[in-house]
Amino acid sequence: MEAETSNTDFWSDTQKAQSVMCQIGALKDSITLWRTIEKKITDIDDVISLAIVENDGSLKEEVQNEINALARQFDDLEIQLLLDGLYDSRDAILALHAGAGGTESQDWAQMLMRMYLRWAERRKYHADVLDVSPGDEAGIKSAMIEIKGNFAYGNLKSEHGVHRLVRLSPFDADHARHTSFALIEVLPEAEAKSDLQISSDDIKIDTFRSSGPGGQHMQKTSSAVRITHIPTGLIVTCQSERSQHQNKESALRVLYARLLELDIEKREAERAKIKGKRIDAGWGNQIRSYVLHPYKMVKDHRTEYETSNTAAVLDGEIDEFINAYLRSKVGDEKS
Repeated sequence: MEAETSNTDFWSDTQKAQSVMCQIGALKDSITLWRTIEKKITDIDDVISLAIVENDGSLKEEVQNEINALARQFDDLEIQLLLDGLYDSRDAILALHAGAGGTESQDWAQMLMRMYLRWAERRKYHADVLDVSPGDEAGIKSAMIEIKGNFAYGNLKSEHGVHRLVRLSPFDADHARHTSFALIEVLPEAEAKSDLQISSDDIKIDTFRSSGPGGQHMQKTSSAVRITHIPTGLIVTCQSERSQHQNKESALRVLYARLLELDIEKREAERAKIKGKRIDAGWGNQIRSYVLHPYKMVKDHRTEYETSNTAAVLDGEIDEFINAYLRSKVGDEKS
């Protein structure tokens, strides 16, 4: 791959070149990590030999501490090895949709958006909000977020599905308990030239004025973009940027990601038909429940992993849920 970067035409395709550079960086990090572990194991072996010879209690404690640290590191590496899907190393596009229930569900969708933005920040991923449709009174009706970082899609694919919230409503005068739903879609970012080819005849591009909150420029110029993929009927809109060109680029990235997701779903449906499994992505199939009243609990219904620290989860600490999901998929056939 490094030899490929020295080709004179390497940077002629910027998107592909950046992808190759990211892969090289990830592989180098992996090699460095394993070499560091190899040296650490050798050092521990030397200290063990010394501790046995001298029967030194403090050395034995040092050895135990080093072994514990190494065990934690191997836990992290185990998760990395589970991220071996075809698109796991890609960036991700996260689509959030408030369910039925008006303001309650719209507020819940915004809470989830904050949770994923905080998670991305903790992981030192780069997150861009591509599009937001504000709620009627509070929250959001829908949003589109692009999350860039190594294995962003591999980690976030566990979040695809319906998320259920139970709480005392802050919008109800009687302060009654309400149940809200929001749908999270997770799409791998497509590499346009290698994954899919779209004819210009297959897409229709419309421009319009931004309808969301924004400055005078966004509301008085036709900077928002709507792209329709004619063969599938898919429609993507982006209006968060001031520039029509930027909105078009964002909308195309989302469209490619949605088309790639359709391709993945088609292959999974064929595989399920062979295996005799039924794929159900219906709204009644919530993957996780967040209960804030009458007790505090977040539980994943696929893995049974749960925690009572709801505040931490809603602040972006969802890695244990992600890891539990990845471990639960060991042995499944790859897509």
